[in-house]
Amino acid sequence: MSRALPRATLVRRFDTVRLIPSRFAPREDSVLTGIADDDAHLAELFELESATNERLRAEQGLLPGIGVDELVFGVPNHRVVNAAFVHARPEGSRFNGPRRGAWYCAFEVETALAEVTFHKTVEYEEIGRFDDSVTYEAFLADFSYEFHDLRGDARFARCLAKASYVASQKLAARLLELGSMGVVYPSVRRSEGTNLACFRPAAVSNVRRGEAWQLTWSGSPEPTITRDRPKRPKRRRPS
Repeated sequence: MSRALPRATLVRRFDTVRLIPSRFAPREDSVLTGIADDDAHLAELFELESATNERLRAEQGLLPGIGVDELVFGVPNHRVVNAAFVHARPEGSRFNGPRRGAWYCAFEVETALAEVTFHKTVEYEEIGRFDDSVTYEAFLADFSYEFHDLRGDARFARCLAKASYVASQKLAARLLELGSMGVVYPSVRRSEGTNLACFRPAAVSNVRRGEAWQLTWSGSPEPTITRDRPKRPKRRRPS
């Protein structure tokens, strides 16, 4: 791959889709509230969580990969935005290394589902068992910035390799250093889909919850995918 950069394209896209497992989707109240004996105990639990939670450590300026000045505060779902950048995988992902994450999302919900299905299925292949059910919650976000565009650019074909992130992580590190907002690129897991990897928390705007989806593996690498509809409380008959 040459030292040339991908072209910069103005991306104005609304309702992009990011799917995260529901157990990681933040709620208004902390789960610690339900296990604390009293306020003093709750304060101790929060202190312990702060010492081990990467997002909270980043918000205190204690992580080397991202500065507290880059994180977002005081906007809806700011915790889920910050978490995307501070909870990087040990091996990194396609356009980020292990020290700093990115906000990955898709232009289409079908593409987002294809992406999470692939990565979850790989996990089950490693243990040789396809028997699980996982609920994913969608977070929608809007973008209106220039992103480096890999679509239709054969020079960066290695950045879209199905089984290697070496070239893409090198490109991402270079773009990040040059101040890039991120990368827009064709999905590797769904041929007609488009993905976006945003490098800057402040560029992820108007984040709100979307639908929830349940993926169920029943002995096969191909899961059944259904919308996860919340159960309505039963109406009580008047006495």
